[in-house]
Amino acid sequence: MQNKKIVITGGPGTGKSSIIKHLESQGHYCLHEVSRQITIEAQQQGIDQLFLERPLLFSEKLLEARINQHIEAVQLTKDQIFLDRGIPDVVAYMDYFGTTYPSQFTLACQNYEYDKIFLLPPWKEIYTSDNERYESFEQALVIHEHLKNSYITYGYNPIIVPTGTIANRSSFILNSLDE
Repeated sequence: MQNKKIVITGGPGTGKSSIIKHLESQGHYCLHEVSRQITIEAQQQGIDQLFLERPLLFSEKLLEARINQHIEAVQLTKDQIFLDRGIPDVVAYMDYFGTTYPSQFTLACQNYEYDKIFLLPPWKEIYTSDNERYESFEQALVIHEHLKNSYITYGYNPIIVPTGTIANRSSFILNSLDE
């Protein structure tokens, strides 16, 4: 039986990583966000914000990393794997920034499928920016719409996760898996 690949996505500062860490602490297998690592590696090479300075290169690196995560998830012998963002996130962000991209991006969205998508809405009370997160809350609202549209475009029906404690949001996700 093939395992379930479950994406937890949302705009910046919506609590994705906190939920992933909580699920992991509860014994669930999770694959973490890769964009921060790509950003940090670029900064070590003297590029302050790779996504802003060379958006297509950043997105190509991100696409490759997310495809590798998908392949890793398929090969795991776990019933379900939670992923902090999926491949359609890459396209959503490029659409948000108006970046043109080759067909390899849309083909990847079509060829690597997920079983469930959980979308965390923007939540002003928990939103903060930092060295790798430079978007304003207003930009996060627009990014949310791009993410939702990207997943819908590729045939998914994203499940909106209500705001609340990390434990309650995680429970909502786990309880929604059987639906």
